Amino acid sequence: MITVIGLDGGPLAPEAQAALAEATCVVGAARHIDAVAVPERARRLTLGRLDVAVAEVVAATGPVVVLASGDPGFFGIVRALRAAGAHPRVLPAVSSVALAFARIGLTWDDALVVSAHGRNDSGRSARRALAAALGHSKAAILTAPGHAEPEAFLPALGDAGRDVYVAECLGTPQERVTHVAAGADLPAAGPGTSATEESPPGAWRHPNVVLAVRPDRRIAPAMGWLPGHQGAPDGWALPPERFEHRASMITKPEVRAVALARLAPRPGTVVWDIGAGSGSVAVECARFGARAIAFERNDDDCARIRANAATHGMEVEVRPGDAPTQIRTAPPPLPPDAVFIGGGGTEAVTAVLTAGRPARVVIALAALDRVRPAYDVLIEHDYEVAGTQLHASRLAALPDGSLRLAATNPVTLLWGYSSGGAEGPDESG
Repeated sequence: MITVIGLDGGPLAPEAQAALAEATCVVGAARHIDAVAVPERARRLTLGRLDVAVAEVVAATGPVVVLASGDPGFFGIVRALRAAGAHPRVLPAVSSVALAFARIGLTWDDALVVSAHGRNDSGRSARRALAAALGHSKAAILTAPGHAEPEAFLPALGDAGRDVYVAECLGTPQERVTHVAAGADLPAAGPGTSATEESPPGAWRHPNVVLAVRPDRRIAPAMGWLPGHQGAPDGWALPPERFEHRASMITKPEVRAVALARLAPRPGTVVWDIGAGSGSVAVECARFGARAIAFERNDDDCARIRANAATHGMEVEVRPGDAPTQIRTAPPPLPPDAVFIGGGGTEAVTAVLTAGRPARVVIALAALDRVRPAYDVLIEHDYEVAGTQLHASRLAALPDGSLRLAATNPVTLLWGYSSGGAEGPDESG
């Protein structure tokens, strides 16, 4: 029998105490083993490498107890045990995310919960966790020692205007919740406005959880039936009247539909919309859960993008000014997974591909003479390139009540895929 017991700082339930009393082997982090009454006869196995510990647990012949933080079925060791063929009994405690939100007195059914626990992935787990948190108004990030510490997230979250909390060692005597208000200076580690003691830089105690909340969205409407990210929106390629725009300067719905399919926006990905105009592409990407950044040189259009994002309740960062110059001199902190280029010509394409290597690039072109240069730039950067011309004819009524098809101007879409680009979440999440 393998029993997994979650710990949250409270007393153990009778069932958990009974399992411990019968155990011949107790497995867990040193702090967990020290926190419970381990029988003298039981072997103590301190967690190091997860795969080694799981193998020993599965191979054990007597009753084994595995100790874990909070709810071990929530981004916890239960998954690894099941993958190894074990069928553990699980006695959960309160999850660290639930405790963290309880400490700051907020609901969390509307929060996105992301894990940065991936190892040996060159920071990919931390990057996609930050992208997902920036794309939502309320988020919790499960950090990890060494490669996804709180300081990997705090500056960008603060710059985005979030109230940030770091909840350390919840349920223990060392518990501390550090709050940094939106716009305040963010500490590298340790004390904030509600800290109770000083900490030297880099001394966040583990385990900890980072919470990020947009101040004006602290209290959200009831989520109804699905917590966190709401999945695919209820319709996309929205009609032009759903957006403010200048003299029809908006990516047409038919073009947007194909572009969205090629950009593949989703939580944990970053999408740039260059020459954004009304921001319709950026807003639609945000509706799918992506972190959306709109580059636009026209100040009036920048205001329209912000208004359109607010109308749809989405998080879109607006970067005014010349996009190629910004990308070369002051790019956003997170590189893009996908880029839509609706303006800026080959200079914008070159700037994007020179600054980084997004996995997906989609270019909308109204002028045929610009197709070949854009195609050549993608080929020169080793992208697999394809494209299509979209020429929609929309149903329209005639004065006598009959119907006709009204032609719209054709638009050519090019897209390039790169296997070496930034990646979004994989199936393991």
